[in-house]
Amino acid sequence: MANHIAIFDTTLRDGEQSPGISLNMHEKLEIARQLENLGVDVIEAGFPISSKGDFEAVRAVAREVRKPVIAALARAVKKDIDRAWEALHEAARPRIHTFIATSDIHMKYKLRMEPEEVIKRAVEAVSYAKSLGSQVEFSPEDGSRTRPEFLYMILEEVIKAGADVINIPDTVGYSTPDEFGAIIRGIRENVKGIDNVVISVHCHNDLGMAVANSLAAVANGAGQVECTINGLGERAGNAALEEVVMALRTRRDYYQFDTGIVTEQIYRTSTLVTSLTGVLIQPNKAIVGANAFAHESGIHQHGMLANRQTYEIMTPESIGLKKSQMILGKHSGRHAFEERLAELGYSDLTQEEINEAFEKFKDLADKKKYVMDSDIEALMSTKLVQIPEALQLEYFHTTSGNSLISSSTVRISREGELIEEAACGDGPVDAIFHAIERATGLEIKLVDYQIRAITSGKDALGEGIVKIEKNGRKYVGRGISTDIIEASAKAYINAINKMLYDITEFPNGKQDNIEVV
Repeated sequence: MANHIAIFDTTLRDGEQSPGISLNMHEKLEIARQLENLGVDVIEAGFPISSKGDFEAVRAVAREVRKPVIAALARAVKKDIDRAWEALHEAARPRIHTFIATSDIHMKYKLRMEPEEVIKRAVEAVSYAKSLGSQVEFSPEDGSRTRPEFLYMILEEVIKAGADVINIPDTVGYSTPDEFGAIIRGIRENVKGIDNVVISVHCHNDLGMAVANSLAAVANGAGQVECTINGLGERAGNAALEEVVMALRTRRDYYQFDTGIVTEQIYRTSTLVTSLTGVLIQPNKAIVGANAFAHESGIHQHGMLANRQTYEIMTPESIGLKKSQMILGKHSGRHAFEERLAELGYSDLTQEEINEAFEKFKDLADKKKYVMDSDIEALMSTKLVQIPEALQLEYFHTTSGNSLISSSTVRISREGELIEEAACGDGPVDAIFHAIERATGLEIKLVDYQIRAITSGKDALGEGIVKIEKNGRKYVGRGISTDIIEASAKAYINAINKMLYDITEFPNGKQDNIEVV
């Protein structure tokens, strides 16, 4: 469609390259399924050559997620392309995304190649990828800082070699909207064969202009925008999918373009990615932040009561939020709970999953007077992705006080064996972490620890988020409970379980020296 902008989501590739994020295969697959529900056109599932784990994740997504195009990244190197195709070949609509740097600074200092060599390498990569039967996308890395005449030349050659999509990355977030729009316009006017391919853009947010640059590109002829959920990505991140999509929808009068995104799935997708990555978003984040639809000023509240459009240019319902929450309690029945799950977007659950969620809901309702939507979403997010639980917390006890040395005793189940250990620490959380370490017999490096209240009130559900590191790879664990010590312990064990699973399944780890767009 002439007025359709394709949405290319790279949360599973560029988003996972954010410092501290490490998703396992099951988590990537769960996000990919939700991206399919969201209606994205393309899912970039990973970089198969980078590790066995990434390869398996791309292959799993290619096998199970059928509606979107499934893309895999590959340098302009035959072994990368072969590995990408091996992971992708079962996809309904596979795409190999190959790239090579084209700016003078990258060619001179990183590639140490002459421009003619770069063109030759790019053409060979595109031609070879095309011969495998895949769609092919080509990216001139650092495209926004590439000399225009060289950029036009290499794009013409890869189009002749069979590229289907030409992606222009603002790799270091250097460009400005007027400048980036002019780059896209220049490509349209000067590159032979450009009308036969899709122009895509991939903007980073180093100067806070990734979304603005992407929209400027759309206004100047780009037909695909590459973005991530919550704007995740290297350094300052990528263009945020939710911001690009809602800008195009809200200002259709200006842009006159549509996407195929089911915007009512935006909030659920955002919370799922937040949960699995452990990266929280700031309250004032556009579209999905906690304050995005909050109004505290008296003047604003008066206007809202008179007419919502006085201060809301889009509705919370349009991204999947409800104007008012249904509050459930311990007397609420299964039917009301199932209805609420459906309203929150969990309409594709099996009966077994609903039964398990209902039991968890009842347990929570016995501890809390009211169960809010955010409580239910937290319960669901802990059950969405299952990995083998080598370790389980059976029992814990802590003692702490301002004149006492904090101590903790834990009982851990490991493959049917019960192990009980005790330890002291600087506070109850430190003590229980030390006790867990002694019970597991593992040396664990704690990188980050956070605790937050999911809802308000003294009976709020607490969420613990823990990041640990082993062999240079980070693992994010998450636990929830009305007891913040228990939430912390669950998060720590969840992270250790992910580490143990990763070491068992993929003992060779990642190749950290791989260069990426």
